[in-house]
Parts: sequence; C-alpha cells; structure tokens
Amino acid sequence: MIIRTERGLTIKGSRVTLYDILDFLKLEYPPKLIRDKFNLSQEQIDGALSYLQGYRDEVEAEYQEVLKTREEIRQYWQERNREHFARISAHSPAPGKEHLWKKLEEQKAKHSSEK
Repeated sequence: MIIRTERGLTIKGSRVTLYDILDFLKLEYPPKLIRDKFNLSQEQIDGALSYLQGYRDEVEAEYQEVLKTREEIRQYWQERNREHFARISAHSPAPGKEHLWKKLEEQKAKHSSEK
C-alpha cells in the first residue's frame, strides 16, 4: 500500500518513497535487489511496482519535481561548503601540527595526480 507523507509517496510501514524505488529502477536494478536494499517485504515491493505501473505519469511528474529539489539542495550545500572550506583552508595549522598538514597536502597532491 502507498501512502502520502511529508516525504511524498511512501511505502506503508517503511520510510522508503516511490522516488527511491524509481532511482533504482532507472538504473535497471531488478525488483529483488531493490527489495533487499530497502529491506522490504515481497508484498511491499509488489505494491510499489503495481502503483508505479498504474500511476506512472503522475508519479513521474512528481519524481521530476523531487529531482529538481534535490539538485537545488545539492547546489546550496555545495556553495555553502565551498565558502566554509575556503575559510578553513585560510587558517594556519595549529602550532605543533605543521607536520600533519604537510602530510595531508602530500596526500591531496598524490590523489589529484591519480585522477
């Protein structure tokens, strides 16, 4: 059974939304793996798939809105973190910790060269 919560269309008895299920269906995960990933019963996954099939257009429209909101949130936090990390990197290492900062910089440089 599918219910509407503050999170959107949700599988009753779980915190899993139909949008979570759609994410994995779009990645071509089989229903059994999706069921196991979210620890759902066979009845719950069958109900979700049945609902998706019966209301595909409506759920897809909501799903697109969810994706848009996710992207806006991701961009917000990316920008906020960029400012935060810039402030942190402007600070000098604490006295006695210089060797740790040097080691960290070496690891960052190594990681960057591997990409």
